[in-house]
Amino acid sequence: MRVCVYGLGAMGGMIATRLAAAGVEVSAVARGALLAAVRRDGLTLTEPTPTGDKVVRASIRVSDRVEDLGEQDLVVIAVKSTAVRTVAGRVGPLMGPDTCVLSTMNGIAWWFFAGLAPELRRIQLESVDPAGELAAALPASRVLGAVLYLSASTPRPGLVRGGPGDRVIIGEATGGRSPRTDAVADVLRQGGFTIETSQLIQRDIWFKLWGNMTMNPISAITGATLDRILDDPQVRRLASTMMAEAAAVGERLGLPISADPEERHRATSLLGAAKTSMLQDVEAGRPIELDALVTAVTEIGRLFGLATPSIDAVLGLTRLHARVRGLYP
Repeated sequence: MRVCVYGLGAMGGMIATRLAAAGVEVSAVARGALLAAVRRDGLTLTEPTPTGDKVVRASIRVSDRVEDLGEQDLVVIAVKSTAVRTVAGRVGPLMGPDTCVLSTMNGIAWWFFAGLAPELRRIQLESVDPAGELAAALPASRVLGAVLYLSASTPRPGLVRGGPGDRVIIGEATGGRSPRTDAVADVLRQGGFTIETSQLIQRDIWFKLWGNMTMNPISAITGATLDRILDDPQVRRLASTMMAEAAAVGERLGLPISADPEERHRATSLLGAAKTSMLQDVEAGRPIELDALVTAVTEIGRLFGLATPSIDAVLGLTRLHARVRGLYP
């Protein structure tokens, strides 16, 4: 299988390095200092083990011109939601008649409603794909959704430092099982990932979002790590209220959540003094993924007449905080 990873950040770099080291034919799209570093030195992945860091190195074909890489069997979109529109406009030369796209972005993607009940499949969110450009360039029929339970950082271009977690869930955007889901799962397993396949990937995405949509914006506003957020009783209660509102929205979509917010908080607390991805983006001066993680939830709520006052308030504060810093349009 020919695999192209579009975006060699922490997650994309981990996926590309592991697959290439396992013998998979991997190429990637990158630019600037990252492109120069990978061309010169290849990719390096360090991961902690009980006996010390494991170091994996791999050389891959990399270019800032997608035309140089040719048609692929699998394109892994490993950029943040803020950059997906740019990818959709450039990805054409990688796409053959049977090319599959693995969407790894957090939150609500352009294809999210394709696998839900028939009356929901025509929903097009203003906050995600207002003009339908993404759906036109990357139709749901080509897409496998993915939920990544991985942790990684990029201390410098071409170097990825892995952390706890190797679990990945994948499934057809349109629902059900397919031979290509199994084929992609097999390739990812070659890279050492623990792969689960889902017949309704939207359920898995919504469950992860249920926690991300609270911790991320709260951390972005306050600068607090997860432990400090959960140790503050008022803030913890606010997060629980937001989760209750989001659970009602999910119920309307046919994506019920049986867990209790406190159960999720206890699981999150095991991560200790971790920084959310949104806080890391704020600290680095990068655009934040507010729409896919939070705005989309409030928009869905409005479509069904469901009130989300706590989510709305945190959304407004986070948006203003980011706009003052030039991190949100």
